[in-house]
Amino acid sequence: MISLREGLQLRKGGVVCFVGAGGKTSLMFRLARELSAGSDSVLTTTTTKIRMPARDQSETIVISSQREEIISRAGRFPATGFHFTAVAEILSSQNKLKGYLPEFVDELWESRRFTWILVEADGAAGKSLKAPAGHEPVIPSSAKRIIGLAGLDVFGKPFDEHSVFRPEVFAKLTGLALGKAVCASAIAASFIHAEGIFRGSPETAGRYIFLNKAEHPREIEAGREIAKIVKKAAPAGIKRILIGSVLKSPPVLDQFDIP
Repeated sequence: MISLREGLQLRKGGVVCFVGAGGKTSLMFRLARELSAGSDSVLTTTTTKIRMPARDQSETIVISSQREEIISRAGRFPATGFHFTAVAEILSSQNKLKGYLPEFVDELWESRRFTWILVEADGAAGKSLKAPAGHEPVIPSSAKRIIGLAGLDVFGKPFDEHSVFRPEVFAKLTGLALGKAVCASAIAASFIHAEGIFRGSPETAGRYIFLNKAEHPREIEAGREIAKIVKKAAPAGIKRILIGSVLKSPPVLDQFDIP
């Protein structure tokens, strides 16, 4: 069994960002639960917007745009082994939470009050695949890990606006035409392309791919095919490719390292 912490090679703490599509929010909160179950202090937040978390994802939500207040709230927890979510605003009509500018996340990290700050840095409107627009993703300069996601549940299904967020950008980056079946090479291209999912990532940040929603053998094999394509291309900065399902135990089914 491989834990998320082991699979993503998370050791000493840092700012971890989640980009792409197909389960970012679920992965972020599951990882937060895993990290805080030990001795680590974990803050979850966003530089965009996220769905209102369920109580089993984040029991405590702090609504504040003041750095000092967030740090003060952290002081009310035990010295180690806690987790809460902080955001700037509740968007009640959307049942979402609005986050912070990336510079604010940098300031929170500089306080050294948290072992980990986990940041959803990209939106995908609940779709399983995406390609970023020019203003995306929104990654703090302090980020040490960038986790890029794609959902394997749309593999082999028609490429359209129901499965892919920003389909016109995805088509341009991957060469896949609308209506064609989503294939391994197209999903791989969304990670490999310089303007793809890892667009704008700090050069010093390690990049990891999580191919999520591998619920059936066909999807697992698709993930392995994608991993082989990415591994052959060996794009700079990508360290490891994980195949799994955030909703399963264990969440990681297979992994491929890139030399």
